[in-house]
Amino acid sequence: MSRKAHNVKNRKAGFYVGNGGNIVMMKELQIRKNELKIISDEAREKRNQLNSEASNYANIRNELNNKTKEMIEVAQEYKAKRDEANEEVSKNKELRDNINAKANKLFSQADSLRKDSNLDGPSIKQLKKQLESLEFTQQTTVQSPQKEKDLVNRIKELETEIEEKKRKLEENTDLKNLLEEAQKIRDEASEYHNKLNESAKIAQEYHEKMIAAFKEADSSRAESDAAHKNFIKAQEAADEQHKIFVEKQQEIREIEREMGKPKRSRDSQGTFNKAEAEKDRKDIIDKFKDGGTLTVEDLMTLQRSKY
Repeated sequence: MSRKAHNVKNRKAGFYVGNGGNIVMMKELQIRKNELKIISDEAREKRNQLNSEASNYANIRNELNNKTKEMIEVAQEYKAKRDEANEEVSKNKELRDNINAKANKLFSQADSLRKDSNLDGPSIKQLKKQLESLEFTQQTTVQSPQKEKDLVNRIKELETEIEEKKRKLEENTDLKNLLEEAQKIRDEASEYHNKLNESAKIAQEYHEKMIAAFKEADSSRAESDAAHKNFIKAQEAADEQHKIFVEKQQEIREIEREMGKPKRSRDSQGTFNKAEAEKDRKDIIDKFKDGGTLTVEDLMTLQRSKY
């Protein structure tokens, strides 16, 4: 093959061997620079995208953290109100029990006085309940003639017993006054019992609200933890892409510095063995002719050999 034909072939392959050997090196450096720029741009784009994702996850995490904090504060407020209501329960319970104790003492005294006055047995209140039950049965249930007669007789007996006890009670002023005082105290205890029940109901309502608020806080905290993990993952991936971007930019700057050097300066990179340099040069050219891809280091070797 003639020298001219050989040069034409190498031009088509992107490598010109001849007096313009330095042009080949510059072309390969430019190709490598373009490749590095593509990789660098992709890394920068991925880095920016991942940083945006990380920022989004951070915002979500922060919002959830704020929600968790708010729900904990709400739960604490409910807890305080529940505890306050429970204090009312304890207070009313103590008052009720103390008053009931007084009423029970008076009723006990009344029982002793009732026995002494032959007024023991069921109280008037109990007898009235029995009477109401029998009257209801008489009005709503069909009875045989005999059972109807027995029922009527029992109703009359209860009415007579109630009236007799009322009469004896009216005659026994001490017992009457004692029972009235005991019942008055018992009614007062009932008021505190009602207050106790109302406070207990309020305490339960606040307790349930507190539990719901704490559960919501736990849920938002779990979501926040998940968002934070995604933030870390995206941030680490962004850091990796930034590392690639910085590395490629550094390589690009090195190539640009090399491309910007005057030929004489590029040819005097240091002292080296000319025979070895010539051998390396020929090896690189043979590599290229055989279809191999030249690296930046290969091009730098050609440059140092003044090719």
